[in-house]
Parts: sequence; C-alpha cells; structure tokens
Amino acid sequence: MPFGSFVSEAQAVVGRPATPGSVAGVARRTTRRVIRRSAVYVAALPAGCVRTSVNGVVIWRCGGVYYQPYDGRYVVVYID
Repeated sequence: MPFGSFVSEAQAVVGRPATPGSVAGVARRTTRRVIRRSAVYVAALPAGCVRTSVNGVVIWRCGGVYYQPYDGRYVVVYID
C-alpha cells in the first residue's frame, strides 16, 4: 500500500437504490402518490379522458379531474 492510502481500491457503491441519498431512492420517495376517493360518482366518463396508472392503480384523467372505476361507475379521486 502506498503511503497515506487507507484502502487499496474504491469502496463506494454509486446509485444503490436502498441508500437514502441515492438518486433512485429520492426519485422513488418523491413520486409516491396517495389516491383518495371523494363522494362524487359518475356513470360515464366525460369525452377525451386518458387512461393512466398511479402506483399500479388504473385511473382516468379527464382534463384536471381524475376518476377511478368503482362498482360499475367512476368515482372522482384526488392524488396527493
């Protein structure tokens, strides 16, 4: 070992997802969303809705309103 060296090779693990400071860990924590159901139900979606997924749950985005299929109809949901 050369004088002043503590390790013979780099020991850092860059980008490991489980570490709190890693880019993947930060992105995962900031992209988690909570879907909350409202008490507003509709029988059919408005025109122009786009199917999407939040945390593996299928929802429909219609303009700025989100709907989730529920018991043969759709409930307005809020995404936090």
